[in-house]
Amino acid sequence: MRGDDGRQLSHATLEEIRIRAVKRVEAGELPEDVIRTLGFSRARIYEWLAAWREGGIEALRAKPVPGRPTKLSSEAIRFVYRTVTTKNPMQMKFEFALWTRDMVRELIREHFNVRLSEVSAGRLLRKLGLSPQRPLARAYQRDPELVESWMRDEYPAIVRQAKRCGAQIFFVDESTVRSDYHSGTTWAPIGQTPVVETTGARFKVNLISAISPRGQLRFMCFEGSFRIAAYVDFVRRLVLNSDAPVFLIADGHPVHRCKAIRQLAAASDGRLCLFFLPAYSPDLNPDELVWGYLKHHKIGKLAIKGPGHLKQRVRAVLRSLQRIPALVRSMFQHPSVRYAA
Repeated sequence: MRGDDGRQLSHATLEEIRIRAVKRVEAGELPEDVIRTLGFSRARIYEWLAAWREGGIEALRAKPVPGRPTKLSSEAIRFVYRTVTTKNPMQMKFEFALWTRDMVRELIREHFNVRLSEVSAGRLLRKLGLSPQRPLARAYQRDPELVESWMRDEYPAIVRQAKRCGAQIFFVDESTVRSDYHSGTTWAPIGQTPVVETTGARFKVNLISAISPRGQLRFMCFEGSFRIAAYVDFVRRLVLNSDAPVFLIADGHPVHRCKAIRQLAAASDGRLCLFFLPAYSPDLNPDELVWGYLKHHKIGKLAIKGPGHLKQRVRAVLRSLQRIPALVRSMFQHPSVRYAA
């Protein structure tokens, strides 16, 4: 194909060429001279002039290109959108719980006897304003009514009680940082995956932390599994180092509800009060965001060399976070925990 072939030009460009060519002829230039400078065939200029004389400038404008008619009706497209956005694939008798392009293809084939390729199914989903996203895992045992009651009634009552007592509210949680967790990306030539050398050994650091809406952060490293002794030790330190009563909010882990911690609260003379989040609702705990910051934004991007190096870096990151209360407070602005801000 020639480099100056008009078929390579866009419809908008061809429209502009037609209009300008006709205007040049009307201004007194010879049609053959005009079309020769544009690189089109001699007959083309006379076709444009005839169209212009019959229908004016509008006759020279580009016509909409209808393209191939859609295989799905508007009702079928609405069904696909409603199904993908409001239903779990398992409700539609599929094996998996995540919508894929192949599942959408099968859904359309079963309900409308229309066959689409995976590419066409993906194009349809994007046209509907959908995009592939990593879902949040949420336990099916979770009670939405309890969650709503916690955010609407129970937590505001805790805040009012804390104000009357002059107490500080802390959310507590525990986690593990592993040496083989990696996150982030780096720059490299296209098609050449970069290699970052790190240790092949596996080790971890166990942690407990507590944060407050005021931007306070307390943490402790411990050895071995999460047991009652470690938790009681952390809570005792938290209360001793606080200049006000502590209202401690935790999830329903058995260690959080153990007899030893209840006895510690009972013997604290009001310095420690215990509260518990609704079952299967870790997303309501702002302290979870500390672990996300530590793992994904910091430790996951390091080349860890050994157990000592991992522990040193974990402590350094958390101590740095302690010195930035505004960053801790900003974690309470996440949509799932904004109720606690």
